[in-house]
Amino acid sequence: MTRRVVTLAWAAAASTYLLIVLGAVVRITGSGMGCGDDWPVCHGRLVPSLADVATLIEWSHRLVAAIVSILIAMLAALTWWSRRRGAAVGRAGYLALALLVLQVLLGAVTVRLELPPWSVILHLGTAMVLLAVLLYAALGEPTTRPGPAALVAAGMAFVTVLFGALTANLGAATACIGFPLCNGQWVPEGNYLQHIHWAHRLLAYGLFAYLVVWAWRTRRRGPALALGLAVVQVAVAAAMVLLALPQSLQAAHAAVGTALWAGLVIAVLRE
Repeated sequence: MTRRVVTLAWAAAASTYLLIVLGAVVRITGSGMGCGDDWPVCHGRLVPSLADVATLIEWSHRLVAAIVSILIAMLAALTWWSRRRGAAVGRAGYLALALLVLQVLLGAVTVRLELPPWSVILHLGTAMVLLAVLLYAALGEPTTRPGPAALVAAGMAFVTVLFGALTANLGAATACIGFPLCNGQWVPEGNYLQHIHWAHRLLAYGLFAYLVVWAWRTRRRGPALALGLAVVQVAVAAAMVLLALPQSLQAAHAAVGTALWAGLVIAVLRE
């Protein structure tokens, strides 16, 4: 794999991470319609007036999305050029470009339909897969077959992230008061919003327990790093619930959760 492909893949992965976090900030601050229902322009302009905070946040998200798009297009082109010259470069750059196209289409649909939960969640899931593909492009094909423990951990993290997005977008974040239980109950007796929120927490608790066992049994750096991020994530989640969901902690929750996903993908590729 050429150095330029690796460098470009890392740049695209880092930008995609930032894009995912900014997407969470858009949702948390209610800025999803900060550019109106115009797409890809914002209030009919490429560079709108940024006096309104919601417009500033949504436009910043779209700007980073444009940067990610350029980097991935360059990665796909460089992948094609390198393979044509006989370099040992995989096809991850092509897959990243295909996922980017899908992601752009989902973004347009999400705006046009005024942020339905199903499209927001699908949009996030595709972004997570895109980040994983870019990390694969940066790290290269694993020299050994990925271990089942790492694959299970990554799968659990992916499902937990999607349930977190479902919890947030259905307005279920406040359905469970208190921590670690839901309204002081092991099995909440309320409406379906409590059940969705509690399912997200149970998935998170299960992932945390799994990472504890995995890190203890392997004593390797990847699982230990993932466990460290999980500890931070649980602490942020607890503070977020107990302090009535301040926006700063919601953003931190999204940032650490995405970092945990990335860490587990790297563990799959390298552990």
